[in-house]
Amino acid sequence: MRRYYVGHKGKFGHEFLEFELRPDGKLRYANNSNYKHDTLIKKEVFVSRAVVEEAKRIVLASEIHKESDARWPKGCDSDGSQELELVLGEEHISLATAKIGSLLDVQSSKDPEGLRVFYYVVQDLKALVFSLINLHVKLRPIG
Repeated sequence: MRRYYVGHKGKFGHEFLEFELRPDGKLRYANNSNYKHDTLIKKEVFVSRAVVEEAKRIVLASEIHKESDARWPKGCDSDGSQELELVLGEEHISLATAKIGSLLDVQSSKDPEGLRVFYYVVQDLKALVFSLINLHVKLRPIG
């Protein structure tokens, strides 16, 4: 896996969530929200080879690398967009679509099967990354 981005430009400026997992285990996370004057949250951790392999397993098991975004809704600045960039060996894949609010958005697209694969692999990768960030960094310490 390489990089995931979701964001939009609106009333509160450019708000986004982005993470990158590099082959050397470097995991970078950024979340920018200007709502109620929030600021950019950036975290960086190193994870083990096993975690990198698990992210790769998730991607390969989903078969997202066999999909094409040609018939997916196109994102725009105001409504939002999301991108998934993958590097699998010598293969570099970049998939982009509009921000997906729910499975209803997926079902009403021109390629519901392909977009469903994208939707679920993104959910799985986000769950993995959020778990890792929460394990490594206490965003709100107790006490």
